[in-house]
Amino acid sequence: MFEIRVICDPDDTDRVTAVLGGAFTTGAVRQYATRDGKRERLYLTADLRAERWPTPEDAYALAPSIISEIGWTARTAADKPFGKDIGREFWLRKAALLDRIALGDESERVRSDAAEMATEAARRLMDTDDTAVICDPRAYVRQQYEWWLKQK
Repeated sequence: MFEIRVICDPDDTDRVTAVLGGAFTTGAVRQYATRDGKRERLYLTADLRAERWPTPEDAYALAPSIISEIGWTARTAADKPFGKDIGREFWLRKAALLDRIALGDESERVRSDAAEMATEAARRLMDTDDTAVICDPRAYVRQQYEWWLKQK
């Protein structure tokens, strides 16, 4: 938990409080006038909101078949112009594909190899997104993939 202090115009206090409440779990707002009396000081305790990590079933419920995704990934990689960035969508879909393969493999050895490849692809996506590795990389892929599918 941490404390936030904001100095703003009195007309902006409701908007500032609402935005902070949307971004954090906040406590009661304490409001005081500044020394010059022209602005307001807002003090509130806040905590980071818990991330929602979807289950694989939820993340991939609307996903195309694995075979379809293998085809898309292979075509996209083959058609990439030399020297051009392949883009975030490719890394997201590849990481999700490898995650789905790793989840579905039966043998222990294959599952271990597939899980390792899925984790490496997930880390590549996180590097592309310039995201700090503060969670399980495969959980991050599921969260981003579910969000991406809903935006399509």
